[in-house]
Order: sequence, then structure tokens, then C-alpha cells
Amino acid sequence: MNRIDRLHAILTHLQSKRKVTAQEMADRFNISLRTVYRDVKALDESGVPVIGEAGSGYTIMEGYRLPPVMFTQEEASALLLGAKLAEQFTDGSIKRHFHAALFKIKAVLRSPDKEYVESLTEHIEILSRYNPDNDSPQQYLSLLQQAVVHKKIVQVHYRSNQKEEVTRRRVEPIGLLHYGSAWHLIGWCHLRNDYRDFRLTRMLGVILEDAHFNPSTHPSIRTYIEQLRAGADLQEAIVLIDKRIVKYLQEQKYLNGFVSEEDQEDCMRMKFLTSSLSYFARWLLMYTDAIRVEAPEGLKTELRTLSEKSSLHHRSY
Repeated sequence: MNRIDRLHAILTHLQSKRKVTAQEMADRFNISLRTVYRDVKALDESGVPVIGEAGSGYTIMEGYRLPPVMFTQEEASALLLGAKLAEQFTDGSIKRHFHAALFKIKAVLRSPDKEYVESLTEHIEILSRYNPDNDSPQQYLSLLQQAVVHKKIVQVHYRSNQKEEVTRRRVEPIGLLHYGSAWHLIGWCHLRNDYRDFRLTRMLGVILEDAHFNPSTHPSIRTYIEQLRAGADLQEAIVLIDKRIVKYLQEQKYLNGFVSEEDQEDCMRMKFLTSSLSYFARWLLMYTDAIRVEAPEGLKTELRTLSEKSSLHHRSY
């Protein structure tokens, strides 16, 4: 980082909190305390109203702002919540940009609003299950966002899920989806001559080409999803679930095609749409005698088959 960029970054950092110590700035920008003192002096001499001195911390005179962006307390709080969620559902290539953005947001707040946001930050945490995206040694979400926006072809070194084969693909990306605890790239694959779904955690390398593609030849990501749902071979399943465990289903029921529910005397009658009775049965099996399948018969058969296989397997050793 050159000195001009660093001075601007220090100014932004000074405006992100009510008071900032020299040591904090030295740690953040990986510079010596002497350099911090020189940079703060340079800002002061350039007309920035820096108040304070070495040893006690620095602040910016109330009323000085970086124009033209201003946020209300509610807007800043909403962005803070968004950033907290983004930490859980994005990769490292995005998280660092969120942290930088938050500093800029805090920089333009009035002192009371800064205190409010800092207090809110300390009292909010997002608990989530283990995110498989953390398995990925390389993180490409930011690069793929650029490809989607600028309509550029990407080369993807990809490991398939079923055959575990590794191939190199040239892909025209139409959008990004998050489902099943992972990010997926949707795009036209030159190798398969069709649209494909690429899970980011299976990408071994991504190269952004200079070549552009014509977006008018592809559907939007929303249209693609609608077409996919319309063409899916879905089967209806009706399951009676003990009320004592309904609360434990949480988001899993939505991931497994939940449609509606009907409150009955001793259970919840739930309707699902699934593309695979086999996978759906495996999910239901974890609830053992707390569920009862009403329809279809094929789902009952799948559950019986899986139960028998499990029993034989565990009796064999």
C-alpha cells in the first residue's frame, strides 16, 4: 500500500471509531508507531481536524465527514446485520471486502451512532452449522462475481461429485446460487454443451478469461431456476410427524421439499415434493418411530428396504 492510499485508509479508520490508538493503527496497517505519528501529522497539516496526541489516542473533530455518504443509525445497523450473516455464508474472498466496507460505513456516522453500532456488534452473534465451503483450499466467489457481471468466460478446473474425475471446463456463467450449505456456479459448459451446476468447493482452479460471451443467448438465473423447477419430476409425499420432534426439523424440512402442514390431534401432517424418494427416505429414517408415511407406497417400500439393510449390516459384525 502506497502512502497516499494508507493516509486515506487511516482517515477512514479514524472516522470509524470515537477514539483510535496509535498501536491499533500500527497493527491494522502493519507499520511502525513512528510511521503512524508521521501519517497523523501529515493528515493534520493537510487540513483534517485530528484531535489527540501520541499515547492517548486520536479522534476526528465532530462534524467532519467524508462526503457525500451518510447513514442513519437504522441503516448502519441493517448493514451490520447483513455483514454478520455474510461472514457465515460467503468465503474469504468476500469477507475481507465486507470488513473494509464496515469501516467505511462507521466512518460517516455521528459519535452517538458509532457507539450504538459498536455496542450492537458486541451483542450479536450468528450461530450456524458447519459450512462445507470452509473445506475449499481456494476461494473463488469474488472472482466468479466479476465473471458474472462482466460477462466473461471462465476456465474451471473441476472435480466431479459422482465419478471423482477431474476435467477442465470453459464456462459462460449466468449466475450464482447458494443452497445445500454451499455456493454453486450456474453456466453454459462448452465441454458438455449444456447448462451445468458447479459447486465451488469442487473447483480446483479458476481463471478469468479476457473473452466475453453474449448474455442474450442465455436465460437469467431466475428464469433458469423457474425452468428447472417446472421440468423437475417431483413426487408428492405425505408424512405424519410426531409433534414432539417437529421443532427439531427446522430448515431441514425446507431443504427436503416442504410444501404445507396440517395440525392433527397427535401429529403434524406434512406434505413434501421430492425428486428422489430414496434420498427423502434416508432423511426420514433418522426420525425412526416418530414418523409415519401416509403416501406414496413407494416411499414406504424405500423405508422398509433401508431399515432391513441397516439391520443386516449392523448384525454382521
